[in-house]
Amino acid sequence: MMTDPLADMLARIRNAALARHELTQVPHSKIKLAVAELLKQQGFVADVHESEVGPEKHRRLVITLKYGSDKQAAFKGLRRVSRPGRRVYVRHDQIPRVLSGMGVSILSTSHGLMTDDEARRRKVGGELLCEVW
Repeated sequence: MMTDPLADMLARIRNAALARHELTQVPHSKIKLAVAELLKQQGFVADVHESEVGPEKHRRLVITLKYGSDKQAAFKGLRRVSRPGRRVYVRHDQIPRVLSGMGVSILSTSHGLMTDDEARRRKVGGELLCEVW
């Protein structure tokens, strides 16, 4: 039984990047799709699409990783902040900057998932899901 599916997705992406894989697959969920789309929008992954695998037609997210010319991943690190054992909530004026603005935080707000910049601009707080740099 998996208690933190989002942490599992981030670990799969991190491990695939360390192994220089072209893509990785994770079980589908709405929140994972939203996080993956934000990562694509911010330029940390190349593509995200859904597929069905096996005779039971299990839905999967296929995440295509992005690498630079020197075979380094587009991100240096992924970190889960709010976990099932310790939830982290922040107000819009308390959202931390990742590497002085070089990275991005992903928040779950009452207006949906968004990056730290968008949450500051809209002046909404929420649960600080993860940081990517």
